[in-house]
Amino acid sequence: MRDGWRRGVPGPRTTRGAPAVLLAGVLFLSACSAFGDGPGHADPGGPVAGAGGHGTDRGPREDAAPDAAPDAAPEVPLPASLTDQRPRWAACGPPDVLQGGGPAPSPPTDGTAWECAGLTVPLDWTDPTGETLELALIRIGRRAEGSTRRIGSLVFNFGGPGGSAVASLPGFEPRFTDLRTGFDLVGMDPRGVGASSGVVCLDDAGVDRQLREVGFPRDAAGEKEWLRAREEYAAGCAERAGGLLPHLTTVATARDLDLLRHVLGDSRLHYYGASYGSKLGAVYAALFPDRVGRMVLDSPVDPGRDLVERSLGQAEGFQRALEVFLAECAGRADCPTGSHPGEGARLVGELLEGLADRPLPTADGRPLTQRLAFHGVIGSLYSESGRARLRAALEQALAGDGTRLLEAADRYLGRDAEGRYRNLHAANTAVNCADFASRPGPAEVRGYRAEFLTASPVLGPYLVWDLTACHGWPVVSERDRPEVHAPGARPILLVGTTGDPATPYT
Repeated sequence: MRDGWRRGVPGPRTTRGAPAVLLAGVLFLSACSAFGDGPGHADPGGPVAGAGGHGTDRGPREDAAPDAAPDAAPEVPLPASLTDQRPRWAACGPPDVLQGGGPAPSPPTDGTAWECAGLTVPLDWTDPTGETLELALIRIGRRAEGSTRRIGSLVFNFGGPGGSAVASLPGFEPRFTDLRTGFDLVGMDPRGVGASSGVVCLDDAGVDRQLREVGFPRDAAGEKEWLRAREEYAAGCAERAGGLLPHLTTVATARDLDLLRHVLGDSRLHYYGASYGSKLGAVYAALFPDRVGRMVLDSPVDPGRDLVERSLGQAEGFQRALEVFLAECAGRADCPTGSHPGEGARLVGELLEGLADRPLPTADGRPLTQRLAFHGVIGSLYSESGRARLRAALEQALAGDGTRLLEAADRYLGRDAEGRYRNLHAANTAVNCADFASRPGPAEVRGYRAEFLTASPVLGPYLVWDLTACHGWPVVSERDRPEVHAPGARPILLVGTTGDPATPYT
């Protein structure tokens, strides 16, 4: 049995031989961070946290749990080894490669220390006395100011699926610091993410090779090569994490959240979920409506859409974001795409199309391929800072140098300066392929091409191929749409913004 879970007892953090991978594609990055420069990214330069001090203590809690422990499934009670666990909070170390790397988190201005621990959960929620996983946690205590009473813990998920809340929460703390008068802030790396048995599918060299050698299909031979690469990717995931893959569903993670709520001593889950985190929150509310506390779902995903509907909506969102970027750029004297947005769209489209045959040189030595440029463009549309960098990157690329656009792609894909990938994209694929039943083939993709071109004339020809992201995947869900009705739940606040590329306001 691979490290990362053990039967009946909490396992140590996984020791991994190879860092993370990607190639999940844009389709499955509809769940992105509500902040920063792309899926699951904290603000550039902000502090990030690691997952140190993992482990749990057994024995009775000093503060009695306010309610019964959550059910694993109907008629399946949880063992005391899970319900009575107490996280052993300790100083956080630096985040590992799969979480994104960086320094250990620094205390905020009030000096409160960040603490990390582990939560033991069942690998299979239908067999709660069997094998277990250990999930990475981080928290910062409330600020004891004035007469404000403590409400409980506020749990965060910043999106993905695949984003590490353990690594991201310290960077976002300044935005939520006022909430610390009533809440402890808590982040969890969901199962399969970051330090929670993070999924690895290909080694770093394999990821680089696929991005360099496998382009978006243009003919039958290209389709065959594309699908062969997807099969290689799926086989790598099955080899490295096969026993984990069936258990990476959003429903399983929602049950993990309820065990976390119980272990933290809260009668209700107080929760902030952004993008994919909104789907996770909605699924939790459907499973445990009477345990919903104060819940905010930001940049919400529509869980009622099937795979194709969601992808088409995303294509429309990215097209709108690109048009906004081009319109803003057109008003600047230094705009590299000209003074008319339509002309800018033509230039970007021609740049991407031309890279299929003529990759651009870069200072890094790696060529800027069509796929890398595509990722660089879409990843830059998530934030104002990204769009500013995109202007400079396009100016350089249109002059024949792909360096800055390659940097944008690396930022989006989670590749660090040493060529190591975090596991955001691998986890993204694993969770979505466990959640979705649809498996469109090449003929279906060709059939949808016209709709994708209508949704996004510039990006649609590439986005449509993300429908094949689960080709060859060893796990298939029973359906595409989760149950998200939550009768009896407290009111849940939804927040959306116009111009969001990956989680469109509609």
